[in-house]
Amino acid sequence: MRPINSFATTRADLERLFRIKYGDLENYGWGPRTRKRLRYFSPDDHYEALLLRLVSAGCTWLDVGCGRALFPSNPPLARLLANRVAVLVGVDPDPTLDENPFVHERVLNTMEAFQGEQRFDLVTMRMVAEHVTEPEDVVASVARALKPGGLAVVYTVNRFSPVPLITGVVPFALHHPAKWFLWGAQRKDTFPTAFRMNTRTRLRRLFESQGLGEVYFAYLDDCRTFGRFRLGLWLELVVWRCLQAIGLRYPETCLLGVYCKK
Repeated sequence: MRPINSFATTRADLERLFRIKYGDLENYGWGPRTRKRLRYFSPDDHYEALLLRLVSAGCTWLDVGCGRALFPSNPPLARLLANRVAVLVGVDPDPTLDENPFVHERVLNTMEAFQGEQRFDLVTMRMVAEHVTEPEDVVASVARALKPGGLAVVYTVNRFSPVPLITGVVPFALHHPAKWFLWGAQRKDTFPTAFRMNTRTRLRRLFESQGLGEVYFAYLDDCRTFGRFRLGLWLELVVWRCLQAIGLRYPETCLLGVYCKK
């Protein structure tokens, strides 16, 4: 098993990820330039940088709930990693899975119903956990799919952050209009939320019950709520920097956990 510190993303990892994602500095748009100037890397950046390190040549990878994109804002990384692995299987019950150009095999089904015989070095769940209604069944299926020593990576929202708390009380019919306004999301990318495995304690207990120990965990500051708007992004990042200066965590966070099968 790797030492816990080996999973933490470094500044060098994030800088490398940024170059893959955006190309040369002169090609950056106003958003990446602003984040770079204020030395902020988003939760997506941290997750993608971690995967860039974990996905090794020839490994077998199962991505749960990938839909039409492994990394919606980073097709170059998706292409790089898809070409690196021996096998990349995507599991998702939504028909948008057929639009995914990077997975090698597509399984149009839920993870809890997944019955594949192959065992994987890596199982990832990117922004999926918040939609899971039967977490015990999903984690049991993830455990079955992993080889001994294999890793499960979960990247999701924090249940007790402001946006998920508001989402939990707002009618689902209003979710898409809000997501479209704030982030330009398409209707087919909006799904009901359940938040049944969206705390560190809940994730750790679920995976430990299936013989997977937590080997890394991070709370990732999420300054993207108003990131579609220049003034909104700048104000969020200024608040983030001020809170950092006095030792306080930004209220909006995502969770990133890595769990190893014994």
